[in-house]
Formats: sequence, structure tokens, C-alpha cells
Amino acid sequence: MHPLPRSKYRNAKVLRARALAPACGLAAALLAMPGPASAIDFGPFSLTGFAKLDVTRISSECPLKDCQVEKFAGREFLWSDPLVQGVGYGAGTTHVTLFQPYLGAKFDLPRGFKLSGLLSQRWRDGKEDFKDFWYDKSIGIGHEDYGRLTVGAMQTRAWSMADYPFGSDIGVGDPWASSGAGYGLLTRAVRYTSRLFDVAEGDLVIEATYDFGKSGWKRNKPRFWELWGQYRRGDLGLDLMLQEGKNGPPVAFGHAPFSSLFFDARFDKDLGGSSQSIAMIMARYKLDAKLELSAGLRANRWSGAYAKFLQSKVDNPGGFDIWNNPFNVDWRQDLGGGVYKGHAAKSIDVVLGARYRITDKLAAYTGMVHLGKASTDNPSERGQSNSATFNTVGLSYDPSPGLRLNGVVGMVNYGQRGLAPLSMPGHQAFSGIDSRVEKRGNWFGVGATFTF
Repeated sequence: MHPLPRSKYRNAKVLRARALAPACGLAAALLAMPGPASAIDFGPFSLTGFAKLDVTRISSECPLKDCQVEKFAGREFLWSDPLVQGVGYGAGTTHVTLFQPYLGAKFDLPRGFKLSGLLSQRWRDGKEDFKDFWYDKSIGIGHEDYGRLTVGAMQTRAWSMADYPFGSDIGVGDPWASSGAGYGLLTRAVRYTSRLFDVAEGDLVIEATYDFGKSGWKRNKPRFWELWGQYRRGDLGLDLMLQEGKNGPPVAFGHAPFSSLFFDARFDKDLGGSSQSIAMIMARYKLDAKLELSAGLRANRWSGAYAKFLQSKVDNPGGFDIWNNPFNVDWRQDLGGGVYKGHAAKSIDVVLGARYRITDKLAAYTGMVHLGKASTDNPSERGQSNSATFNTVGLSYDPSPGLRLNGVVGMVNYGQRGLAPLSMPGHQAFSGIDSRVEKRGNWFGVGATFTF
């Protein structure tokens, strides 16, 4: 049997799943907040975007680089579980800066058609948010009677709409949008958005998206589809998303780019397939001119992904052993040649919230996200027995057009101390409070967002 890796073993590539503070929920649309904001127009081109700064004080900080024995290992690997003994932890301060411009172009064509393009990238603390992945790099053609066809790189509806405005307005943009079995960014997608339909005295839009994923794969060809329906009637708004990814990266990170099963297609013949999907509904209702209520439900499904040893550090010029990207693995038994079984799993996540407009410029909000336990036949504990509940209470103030100031207090309660729930991308995700260190924790954050 192939021995399990120890100190110098790590997987070749781990998707980013940083511990983000809840105050960092962001706009994924052209404007990050309500109210007028001045776009920069020149001919058919328009430049919009946002810049954001957040500073958060958390009750218990234990950075992975200091606290986790294998600091480069993703949470799906057994050797990522142990913490460094004797390392102190306590209150700490984190900060993040974000900048994202949107360059758009629109051209009128004959017979009422319109040609448009959109280019957008996000920088986090001065670096690309996801290296080699665009947030938007697309062109489209549309007509008010026939709908719109778009091709290129774009954001999924399941992530972008759950993040903003739905989650961000109640202070839970990241815990809600960036958890679960969905994907957030697409690379080679085709999208059709219908025209507006009049249904039951309301407005209905239906949309279908297909992504071919990363090229170069023959046995494990990636493919992705998403269906989105939006219904608006008076003060009620409903959004339904169905999403499935086949042979994309096995993750519990709803913001993740959909690309391929592994970063290197050379190992195509050595890998087994993987799939995951979500079904999600979100509702917003304006009870009156000041109070808006929000609720959402998401079902997650993962097929599981076997762990497989692909190349030893002796053969790899990088000097480390290469493993694939596994998910929900039983590490107790080597099936032969460094292969460990991945198990299917399902879970349910819930979000609730309210936003109350005190004045035209000042609003109060509260939000709650519950990431539930997972059902799986995996005999090894990989977080399926744990749950997490995130709660926030905050104020937002708009002193001038395009500028929003924000303050939020929040807390997280894990069902137990140990590995984070299966629906989380990391043990510290969304709060910076490690589920292996503390069963509960809290934070206070302040921030500013400027849109143009």
C-alpha cells in the first residue's frame, strides 16, 4: 500500500478558499450599492466599478500559516487536519481591499438589435482574485423581442445574485454565496436570456447557460449548465437557480471558477469523474416602504471524488508529491496504489434576513446563514457531522452618491469543535475563526465602498 503523506507532502494545486470576514460581501453587478453613481462614458464605451476596504476585529485568530501543520494542504486531505501544538491564538485584526472595474460597450444594429461587450476583473489586496480567470470577458447580441445571447467568460447567477444584492444587503454575502456545491465563474460559456414575459400579473425572465470548461480533456470532459428563473410581482421577488457541474474541480466553494477536474490534463486517463449540483430558491419581500424580508434555501449534492496519488516528488521537478483534487474521502483504507474512495454527500443550507431603512441614507440589517450537516456513507469524519450558523447585525450609511459606509457585528456557532461543515471551503472560511480551535466566535467590522 502507498503510505499516507506526512510533512513534505502536499497537493499540487489548491483552489483559493481564504477566510473572509462577513463584512466583505461584495457587489457582483455593475454597481455595488443603490443610489446614483456616475459612470465614465466615452462614445459607445462606459466604465463603472467599485473599490472597497474592510477592517475586521475577530475574537480568535489562528492563521493557517502558523496554526496548520501542513499549511499548503486543502481541507480535503487528511494531513491538513492537524494543528501545530503550542501555537498561541487570540483576538486579531484582518483587512481586505478590493477593486473591480467594468468596461462595457454598446452598439446599435439594424432591425432593433444591439451588440454589447463587457470586460471585468477583480483585484484582492493588489492581486488577481483568481489567477488566470476573468470575472467577465464576453460579447452579446440582444433584441427586446427575442432575448439575448452572450458568449465568453462570465459570472454564474447562483453566486453573483446570492452575493449581491441578496446576501450583501443583510451582511451574509460570503457565507451564503460562497458556500455550497455551486460554482461562481465561467470561462467558455454560452448564455441565452429570454425577453421579459408577463405572467400572472408579474414579470418573468428565464435563462440557460452552458460552459465547456477547460479544453484538452478527452476522458473527463468538463461540462456545466445552469438554469435561472426570476419572477417579480409587486413587492415580491423570487429567484430559482438549478446548477450542475460535471468534471469540474470538486469543491464546496460557491465562488469557485468552473474549469476542469484537475489543473493538468496529462493525468486525464488516471482520474475518475466527479460531479456536483445545487438547487436554490431565494425570495425578497417588501413588507412596507421601509422593511424588506429575505429568505433562501439551497440543496447541495456532491458525487464525491476519489483521492489518487499521481506522481512522486522524485519524478516531479517541483519536488513534491502530486495528488488529484479529492472530495469527502475515506482515508482509512488504501484501495491499492495510493487510491482512496470518495463518497457522495448531500446537505441543506438556509438563509434568513431583514433590512430596515431608517432614513433615506441610513439602514439597519440582520442576517443568518445556517450550513447544515451532510448525509453521506463515508465512515471517516470529514466534517459531515458538523454545522455552522452565522449571524450578523449591522448599519449602512450613504453619505453621498456612490459612497457607502458600513459597520457590522457578527458571530459564528459551530455544531461542534472539529472539521468544518462539508458546505464550507475551509475551516476558517467567512469569519477567520477556525472550527478546529473554537466552537464559537464573534467579530466587529467597519468598511467603505465607493462605486463609480
